[in-house]
Amino acid sequence: MRRISIVLSIVAVLALVVSVACVSGVFAYIFPEKGTEQVEVEEPKEIQVQESPKEKSYLSEEALKAITASGERVKKALDERPETVDVPDESLSEYVKLDSCTIGESGKVEVVGVAEAIPTSDDKYYYLFDAATYEDDFDVQAEPISKTYKDKEITLKAALNKGEASSRLFKKFIVAIKKDDQYKTVSHASYITNPEAVAAHNYGGMQQSSKKGLLIDPSRLNEVGDLGVNYATYNIPLNRMLSPTAEGSVSYSYNGVTYHFNQRILNEYDYLFTNLNAKGIDIAAIVLNDVSPSVFPEVTHPAGRGGSTAPYYMFNATDESGVNAIAAIASFLAGRYSGSGHGSVSMWIIGNEVNARKEWNYMAQTDVGTYTAAYARAFRVFYNAIKSTNAGAKVYIPIDQQWDRNLKGNPDYDGRDMLDTFAASLKNYGDINWGLAHHPYTVPLYDVAFWNGHKLVSDSADTSFITMKNINVLTDYMNGDSMLYNGKVRSIILSEVGYTSTKGDTLQAAALAYAYSKVEANPNLDAIMFSRQTDAAEEIAHDGLAMGLCTSGGGHKFSYDVYKYMDTPQREQYISFAREIVGKNF
Repeated sequence: MRRISIVLSIVAVLALVVSVACVSGVFAYIFPEKGTEQVEVEEPKEIQVQESPKEKSYLSEEALKAITASGERVKKALDERPETVDVPDESLSEYVKLDSCTIGESGKVEVVGVAEAIPTSDDKYYYLFDAATYEDDFDVQAEPISKTYKDKEITLKAALNKGEASSRLFKKFIVAIKKDDQYKTVSHASYITNPEAVAAHNYGGMQQSSKKGLLIDPSRLNEVGDLGVNYATYNIPLNRMLSPTAEGSVSYSYNGVTYHFNQRILNEYDYLFTNLNAKGIDIAAIVLNDVSPSVFPEVTHPAGRGGSTAPYYMFNATDESGVNAIAAIASFLAGRYSGSGHGSVSMWIIGNEVNARKEWNYMAQTDVGTYTAAYARAFRVFYNAIKSTNAGAKVYIPIDQQWDRNLKGNPDYDGRDMLDTFAASLKNYGDINWGLAHHPYTVPLYDVAFWNGHKLVSDSADTSFITMKNINVLTDYMNGDSMLYNGKVRSIILSEVGYTSTKGDTLQAAALAYAYSKVEANPNLDAIMFSRQTDAAEEIAHDGLAMGLCTSGGGHKFSYDVYKYMDTPQREQYISFAREIVGKNF
């Protein structure tokens, strides 16, 4: 009998081990360890063990309590597991709402989202896919780059591969499930929104005493210091910068492709930017696409490679070669001019007056949505390339003074329409901290006395034009919810505005003084860059506009000293004359 009792006791202990193992299996399914594959198991069935009083002595009270508590926890976890629902295909595409798509502390891409319940599918996983910026449709033949178990809250991760041919820095990311033996999207696509997380530099500019800027003349740098300039704009036309061969060039490999930049031209910019920084001047560099489509076709949008009457073209983000090219250009320039010994640029402006399609940013005529989407995609590439190199840099979209004209047959686009479309697109695909570079020229350009107004200039958000008279319309609009970034007003600079002296030096000087006073009084405007330091011969010949503080021969106009002193303690001495001309006390 003793042997039988021992055998029965062993059976009881084995039953206890099996019971605990089953409970542990359930917990391994519900609360898996990191890096372990989850194995779906059935809820353990209750095991009845018949024991004699003597045999029960082998089961301590603590062991029984532990088994009971474990079972209760398993039941609670199963009861709290999110509901599984059958989501119709027409409601599936955005069932998961993405909260963020960022580069995490680990350096990996992290996509975080939520869902009301768990959609039914062929298996228990959510899958993460990436897609190129130029891909509109989800590729059902693509392979997922990551997966995780379905739940109401999800996090998917993937390698970033910055600087490699397989880089995902410019990709957009989509969550999908496998249903009816094919992948189907369950989220809207999103780009990475914090490329600055992997930047090697963090130059955001200097602490400036005023908002005064100028389109500078590199042949007269000695006067820039005398004028007290705080901000300078300067063009970077890529036709001068890019080289078709390695000879006489700086070679730069990016994402597996090598590009060449003209060494002689780089030396010119190095000298200019270094000298401006040494004078305490922050630089806004304007990147312009004037490259020949026959030499560098990949840089220009396919719809901008022929029939252009404009000096600059739409950038190309429609294919891999285009994305690689503009990403390389942006990364190279941002890296060279972010504290690497060649001078530093804190502001980058992508294109010139991009809403003026026919005049300044050529692409074949199309609707505003298609046109803006082409620009927004290229802008996103520039932004991610620049910010992933220099975290402190600001990146701007430039528009002209045409605001809400609503003209039939207009070859250009209203700034308001393009801005609305641009902002909505970037927000839909993951908002980023873009800035606005506006050009509030007068209407018409030769009418210097902007304070007198014009029938097309009003204080309404529906005004046809925005000039310095109604510049508050622009800043009020940028305070609207649809334009804010994380609840704050974006950086706004007036990167180009000028007044001709053809109707008199005194009138020009009064316009400069009054315009600057309006910028100083507006907390939403970061800087104003007047056009220009020296008269441009081509503007005089073509448009009759002499907007410089100096003549083409270098002579100082009346506006030279007004500009020089209008943000100094001597301000009153030099701008008091303007009040009678303007008819306002400023």
